[in-house]
Amino acid sequence: MGPERKGLEFGVGLFIIIGLFCLGYLSFTLGNIGFGNNSYEVKAIFSTVAGLKNRSEVTMAGVPIGEVKNIVLKNDQAEVIMSIKKNVKLEVDSIASIKTMGIIGDKYVSITPGASDTYIKNDGVIMETQPPLDIESLIAKFVFGSMGTGKSGK
Repeated sequence: MGPERKGLEFGVGLFIIIGLFCLGYLSFTLGNIGFGNNSYEVKAIFSTVAGLKNRSEVTMAGVPIGEVKNIVLKNDQAEVIMSIKKNVKLEVDSIASIKTMGIIGDKYVSITPGASDTYIKNDGVIMETQPPLDIESLIAKFVFGSMGTGKSGK
């Protein structure tokens, strides 16, 4: 075993270690895995969530402040559990609305801040919610409603 063979083995081993380190870093970065608890959970009850998914964005004034962690059916309504960044404080009279990005884009939760001096704590509930606008039913009402009026220009 010559000195150049040992140098080659050392180089390959170092390359593999650096590669594993880079792979681990990318996994944590792209997977949004953090060390420590830098968010808190808030719940909101909606009559329907119509297309909202886990990991959908939660925004306030158009700025991302968290994400939808889970959606469960509870008492025939949709309970949306959201993970909110710790540095964002939500007032108890905040309003949660489900909106659409663009005309037919992804659904997200938009939080409108309240005016209260008290804030929602971890596992708290946003009491005021607005379900998403159902575009399909509006179009159906417009198309079939205007065709069924039977009005003439006499």
